[in-house]
Amino acid sequence: MELKKRILELIEYDARINTKTLGTMLDQDEEVIVKAIAEMEKDKTILGYGTIINWENIGIDTVTAMIDVKVNPERDKGFNSTAERIQFFPEVRCVYLMSGTYDLSVVVEGKTMKEVARFVSQKLSTLDNVQSTVTHFVLKRYKQDNFIFEEPEIDKRLVVS
Repeated sequence: MELKKRILELIEYDARINTKTLGTMLDQDEEVIVKAIAEMEKDKTILGYGTIINWENIGIDTVTAMIDVKVNPERDKGFNSTAERIQFFPEVRCVYLMSGTYDLSVVVEGKTMKEVARFVSQKLSTLDNVQSTVTHFVLKRYKQDNFIFEEPEIDKRLVVS
């Protein structure tokens, strides 16, 4: 189990790292690494491999919103059936069950604020068990999944006292 944990820690930060390098880093044969990764993919410990992209660097602007959703839980299903319906909308990036005032937190992406607003008003808020929503638009991303988008600028001014 410790080997799998170490593999996960390494590929979580860099999914491009190859199995030979992992074997060297963990002092294991490459075949052992390949087998462990295959097992974790099969049992859905590893769900996929993604890339964190700063789309602004190539001139593509998207709008991200975090939407707090208040839900009437269903008998014998709780919040699950509503969350499962929400997760299949193509605009939805993440759905979380939350503690606190709101029940679900939904991360949505669109091309414009109007597109996100249309999603909330025409798709999300019209679901049967949705009581209310609060939408928060992301103004700037500083860090996501341990990746910093811009290095902080160093103040180069001289201190005058």
